Amino acid sequence: MSQITTHVLDITRGLPARGLPITLFAQTGDAWQELASGITNSDGRIAGLLADGVVLDAGVYRMHFETKCYFNANNEKGFYPFVDIVFELDGTNSHYHIPLLLTAFGYSTYRGS
Repeated sequence: MSQITTHVLDITRGLPARGLPITLFAQTGDAWQELASGITNSDGRIAGLLADGVVLDAGVYRMHFETKCYFNANNEKGFYPFVDIVFELDGTNSHYHIPLLLTAFGYSTYRGS
């Protein structure tokens, strides 16, 4: 299983957000390095964002959710064209689940299990 997982739910529709592009970045100094990307499946998840066995070092990371793509595909006007979730890993090889609860005019996130 990927060390980093996500699940995007469209809480206006009460459905998983399918077809939403997501990119994972690592902070390297003042820049961001792309590590992985994918598109959410019919369950609002990306299976295998990182390959099995890939363990990220301690540091700051960012998940970039292309919400405008998702809203456009659903003929909806959203207020946030993208959502960036920045988080810090402690280097303990833990699993990190980073869900996104999404509406056209708001979003929420938390560290899941």
